[in-house]
Amino acid sequence: METFTGVEPVRAERARILSELLADLDELAAMAVATMRAEIPAYAAQDEPFLADVRDQVARHYRSKLAVLLEDRTVTLDDIAFTRQAATRRARAGLALADYINAFRVGQQVFWESVLSRAGHSFAGHEAALSLAAPLMRYCDFASTHAANAYMEFQQYAAAEAVRESRDLLETLLAGTVPTRGPQLAAAQAHGLAPDCRTPVLVVVAVVLGLRTAVPRGPDRGADARHAACAAIARTGGHGARTLSVVRQSEIVAIPVLGPGGDPEELCDRLQALRETLLAEGIVLAMGISTVGAGIAQIPQAYQEARAVLDFLPEDGGVAALPRITPFQYLALRADDTARHLVDPRITTLLDEDRARGGVLTATIRAFAGADLNLRTAAERLQIHPNTAQYRLRRIQERTGLSLRRINDLVELLVAIALQDSLPPGTNPERKRLATATNEDRGIADVRSLS
Repeated sequence: METFTGVEPVRAERARILSELLADLDELAAMAVATMRAEIPAYAAQDEPFLADVRDQVARHYRSKLAVLLEDRTVTLDDIAFTRQAATRRARAGLALADYINAFRVGQQVFWESVLSRAGHSFAGHEAALSLAAPLMRYCDFASTHAANAYMEFQQYAAAEAVRESRDLLETLLAGTVPTRGPQLAAAQAHGLAPDCRTPVLVVVAVVLGLRTAVPRGPDRGADARHAACAAIARTGGHGARTLSVVRQSEIVAIPVLGPGGDPEELCDRLQALRETLLAEGIVLAMGISTVGAGIAQIPQAYQEARAVLDFLPEDGGVAALPRITPFQYLALRADDTARHLVDPRITTLLDEDRARGGVLTATIRAFAGADLNLRTAAERLQIHPNTAQYRLRRIQERTGLSLRRINDLVELLVAIALQDSLPPGTNPERKRLATATNEDRGIADVRSLS
């Protein structure tokens, strides 16, 4: 929002107007809903729980709008994070998109008329009201556009899932049965799941862990969040294909088709970005992604993989994607206490102390492995002098009795590091980073040649 640069009396009037609106916010929201009922027949026909939810949403928008104006800044998605779930509820209620967006216009009109009524007849009051016109229009455009997109996203999802065949299709696929005729076959083909080919597919299992914004009225907010997230996941498929995505009790199950030349890591990137978008909108997801299956016959196994990999995530969720995890790392993540007890105590002590000091020795081990035991290359990657790298290798050998130039010793050290990385989040903060980091961030390349 542009910074207002008028004279001091106008600034004072602007602050007064906004403060009065904030003090009368609940009354203002009630007035907006009454106007919606008077001007929009679809709202007039709704029951009291629906209208109470509308009043709550109007009050939230007014409060966010006033915060933006009082702080003299630009509206962001964080300010209207509650909009997606509200749009989902309106779509589920059967409200037409035109009526929903018209309600935004009415809400803006009521707010603007309240600004004018409080401006009074003074020059400073008129100028103060005028300074609010442009930022109010920007807020309304931004919020209504985001709401319309969320509404249409859910509407498209609901239209695709309205027929029972889609839900039945998912259950059929998870049971290991291939549809061969009838509505289920048509539904499978519509989602790119041709039963007579080995099209690469993945299975995604997502769980809503919580909501950062409260929805005190209306339908079950957990169900709203699941359906909103499910609609969003359905749009992540590549090559123009729509992903089969279904709310299945407390979880969301989706089966993206990669298509010819599809890149599973690119799909993981899209799902990661979607998770971050939903998080900014107040929906906290834990998402597990299976390995690539060659055709729909492998969907049951892929589903079990996606569910199991959710255990890798910390309590606040994230994305655990098997296409991004090497076999070496997977085995470390699945290791039990016995595997950790087998690690030489000297190695454990060294790694614990090194982590507390910043992890330079651990980084050196990984760099040395990633450089195929070439000390000079490892030093260049670490941006240190080769003598420094040599000194670190000597320290590691003195502390552990292991030489990084012997493959068995190096593997033992890398296994110990991987086991340390896989400790529960409360024990090792690296575990949380591992759940969502890229391969380069995790240093997987350092161990890939040995996994």
